[in-house]
Amino acid sequence: MSDARAACLPRRYAIGEGKGASFILYPEQKLVVITLGNRVTINEFEQYARLLQQDPSFQPTFSEIADMRSIQEVDLQADEMMRMADEIDPFSKEAKRAFVVKTSSQAHAARMHKILLTHRNFEIFHSMEEAERWIHA
Repeated sequence: MSDARAACLPRRYAIGEGKGASFILYPEQKLVVITLGNRVTINEFEQYARLLQQDPSFQPTFSEIADMRSIQEVDLQADEMMRMADEIDPFSKEAKRAFVVKTSSQAHAARMHKILLTHRNFEIFHSMEEAERWIHA
């Protein structure tokens, strides 16, 4: 397989020390889909951003779908949330961001992230199907 063809193939990455968090980078679709585990920390977000930025096929304008439905605990302090928004987040303001939630606490965490990022292309959904339709619209 040629290098150019290999660069277009989806790539899966594990994050968060085996706690169930992972993401798939789809270069041809210009999309990243992250599935978060039951506990979220600043270290996982730092690792996620670092792995994306190290992948030569990733562009900050790619869309993102964040599946938050497995999260039971968000272990982030206010200063860490600010740092995520101001320094760590690898996506541009133009990127479409879809967060998928099932509980009110997950929706609250997604809304806080949206407020801190001041993204115009940021929506919260209750199913992956809704999120995918919006991303691809």
